[in-house]
Amino acid sequence: MNTEKKRVCLLFGGRSNEYKVSLRSVCSVLKNIDRERYDVSTIGITSEGVFYLYRGGPDEIAADTWASGDVCPIAVDPAHGRGGFWYREGGEYKKLPVDVVFPVVHGKYCEDGTLQGMLSMCGVPYVGCGCAASAVSMDKTLTKLILSNYEVPQANAVAVDARELHDAEDDVVSRIESMLSYPVFVKPSSSGSSVGASKATDREALLRAMHEAELIDRKILVEEYIVGREVEIAALEEADGSVTLSCCGEIDPGEGFYDYETKYENDRAKYYIPAHIMPETEIRIKETASLIFAVLGCRGFARVDFFVRDFKGTEQIVFNEINTLPGFTSISMYPQLMEKIGIPYKELITRLINTAGV
Repeated sequence: MNTEKKRVCLLFGGRSNEYKVSLRSVCSVLKNIDRERYDVSTIGITSEGVFYLYRGGPDEIAADTWASGDVCPIAVDPAHGRGGFWYREGGEYKKLPVDVVFPVVHGKYCEDGTLQGMLSMCGVPYVGCGCAASAVSMDKTLTKLILSNYEVPQANAVAVDARELHDAEDDVVSRIESMLSYPVFVKPSSSGSSVGASKATDREALLRAMHEAELIDRKILVEEYIVGREVEIAALEEADGSVTLSCCGEIDPGEGFYDYETKYENDRAKYYIPAHIMPETEIRIKETASLIFAVLGCRGFARVDFFVRDFKGTEQIVFNEINTLPGFTSISMYPQLMEKIGIPYKELITRLINTAGV
């Protein structure tokens, strides 16, 4: 490797229900990262959680055949300051030289602080939020509890533990029905890409939705169903610690809500950048997104999602969730929002690498 260049390791895959989303994201990064500036290595994590040094190209990743290609097993040494990644080749172990890790991963065990904690133990700088901010932002129940102290407008919600659901199902349903009216929105507390999320219009549908959500996370969030437009904004921390906010983007999911299939498997949704909202609404969203980014201790980047609903001739904003490792294909909302304010995809990758910390 050319030691004059910064050595960047892209991490992709992972033991998450968003594994395939990661494959799409890393393919885009591999095709656009500045090779004049960086020496790039790639570590893939299988859906079973096995780490491999991968020396192939993006085509095999896109086809999900990468793990049977040019790979060798990776071991992680957690010793701070001298730790990192080791691979076995030719009968001996060699250390993979890495200056910065860019985790192009999504979901559980990837953006929930688990991976970030491992990298912090190793003392390897990485792109994105640290362990605590990642964990809190991934757990929607914790996010709500923290932001409720800062008057951030949010949907009313009830948190349910799966054990409680099994032990006292009728009591759980009664509590929810005493606090919320149908329809309600049910989702795993810690999940992304709308996996396991569904709308419930009656008691039977509510029970079915909660049992579906518990397959992903034992903590279930039942929320007031917000009728409004889905609006997102991108936040980018600069190398000097300042935060750049994009314009707002709007998603029209068509029928139903913006679920996994709509996001990744069909072309039903329509996107508007900038969003069709009032100028004063965009100002409130920017102020609120900036507050959320700071309060949760975020670093590097995040996408902050809101609902905008009409109310007596004006517009109300309701915080939905924050995503600390948002989808990163060239056509994902986060890069598109940044492109709209003059930060092209290739430059965005570079600016993110420049924010890496331990």
